[in-house]
Amino acid sequence: MRIINKKFILSVVSICCLSLSATFAQDYKYEIGGGLGTAFYMGDANKSTPFKNMNIAGEAIFRYNRSFRWAYKGNLVVGGVSGDTKNSGNKFPYNMNTSFSRTFVELGGQVEYNFFNYSDKYAFLGTKRFSPYMLAGVGLTMGTGDKTFFGLNIPLGVGIKYKWKERINLGFEFSVRKLFGDDFDDTGSDGLSLNDPYKIKSSFIKNKDWYCLTMFTITWDFGLRTQDCINLD
Repeated sequence: MRIINKKFILSVVSICCLSLSATFAQDYKYEIGGGLGTAFYMGDANKSTPFKNMNIAGEAIFRYNRSFRWAYKGNLVVGGVSGDTKNSGNKFPYNMNTSFSRTFVELGGQVEYNFFNYSDKYAFLGTKRFSPYMLAGVGLTMGTGDKTFFGLNIPLGVGIKYKWKERINLGFEFSVRKLFGDDFDDTGSDGLSLNDPYKIKSSFIKNKDWYCLTMFTITWDFGLRTQDCINLD
């Protein structure tokens, strides 16, 4: 009876450990690193052409890996955006045109969902060294210029991450930022104002500006996660 009870207890403990591992097992809890890529703007001065007037952008990244599937990321982004109404696809009052260029700084946070269990270990849990993911969150954006821009943004995006080495992650990410204003492209230059140039009532979608980021990233894992399961060896 003792032997049966012991085997039964060990089996139960093993199952519990595997279940806990699927939720909590992760070699390291945190990542820190950065990214480099491009930024472009879409709004009154660029109606519908992605990747037009691209500028350099960079970011600092901190990520907390809650599990194989879920992660929370904080980032600080610095980049540039520019536009010219002459080739924007829009017609403005009195056939006026203008151009703008500004540097922006973003502080934000996002929740990431990995489509695969992301890790280079624990193969018995179906983990993979790479995973596509999607993200959503909230952030603050400040833009330089004679007319400073400051406002909320809603980031949405997709990406892919790859565990290159035990503690090194490579990634590629494309994301958009929905701004709650129409003056991101209004830097205070003379001539046509791009802050509601048509003087019509705006909505969440209409007459609002966006900017988009394309980033290549590299991060380093740290903060070893402790394992609470009993070692059965």
